[in-house]
Amino acid sequence: MEIRSVRGAELAPWLDDVARLRIAVFREFPYLYDGDLSYEAKYLQSYLETPDSICVLALDDDRVVGASTGLPLSAEGPSFRKPFEDRGIATSDVFYCAESVLLPSWRGRGVGHRFFDERENHARSLGAKFTAFAAVDRAIDDPRRGDARDNAEFWMKRGYVRQPGMSMQLSWREIGRSEETPQTMTYWMRELA
Repeated sequence: MEIRSVRGAELAPWLDDVARLRIAVFREFPYLYDGDLSYEAKYLQSYLETPDSICVLALDDDRVVGASTGLPLSAEGPSFRKPFEDRGIATSDVFYCAESVLLPSWRGRGVGHRFFDERENHARSLGAKFTAFAAVDRAIDDPRRGDARDNAEFWMKRGYVRQPGMSMQLSWREIGRSEETPQTMTYWMRELA
């Protein structure tokens, strides 16, 4: 497997592959996302238009099996920035690690660590003081969980700390629902050395 980082408009040749991968992986718990390609293409457009964005690709013979994105928080929308602004944290000091998606057969091989390493190194190169991401809140006894692994231990080992009360709401259509429903996403942060 090859790990390759692309920035800004360099993502263009991989855009459709990353969109399809996001739809496939986010159907799983905890997101249960019923996505579509037109929304994904629009969402990913912001990475093409942000020169300091990054997409770390995991490739198997040029087939995208994983992707991890990030961009300066100042380039994100107001709902992403507000929890930081409310705490007096300058958005220019934060690099937002948006998401990591990896096909199940490639998990457990250290790719998740590589995704964080690449994004954190990129954030440092931009002068960021913190990296952060938001994770959807689900009850530990949610019956839809099945055998899905909780990533909290992995994130804590990477130095991330959950920020209670530092949340935002995003809406998406879950599998089996016809309408979008609001979902609470809580931030995790790490101070960069």
